Amino acid sequence: MASLIRRNQGEVAPSSASVWDPFRVMRDVFRFDPFRELEAVASVGGEYGLFAPSFDVKENKEGYVFRADLPGVREEDLEISLTGNHLTISGKREQEKHEQGDTYYASERSYGSFSRAFTLPDGTDGENVKAELKNGVLQVIVPKKPEVQPRKITIGKEEGGGKAKA
Repeated sequence: MASLIRRNQGEVAPSSASVWDPFRVMRDVFRFDPFRELEAVASVGGEYGLFAPSFDVKENKEGYVFRADLPGVREEDLEISLTGNHLTISGKREQEKHEQGDTYYASERSYGSFSRAFTLPDGTDGENVKAELKNGVLQVIVPKKPEVQPRKITIGKEEGGGKAKA
């Protein structure tokens, strides 16, 4: 088989290209958009295409961090709101003006409005959410409440010499 690599002692192992990665498969499934081809048809002659930035969401011991690349989006064009445990991030990126007489050989960047909603788990501190847009990257930090953050439990001796009372 062409996808196999021979090792020194005659062992055969699959090449890295043939290793099945279930996480890659799921990412591909979630990114599948059956209407993407229709976007090009719908936006011909129109001002806006579909602008849908991707987000990275991670949890650390302090809280949750949401990051998205938003080049060309101004701070005043973003709206971030938290209602209960629903975080909503929306905004828009304006299309650049096309000058009369300019010839475009490709116009692939997308413009328009977007809105993303995330459901946060219980124990988040909605009063201390922080957001920053720097160099085209949006970062929203939602801290955990102190009572749900992990704390170290020390092992100590029981009073009375450590013997159980009867």
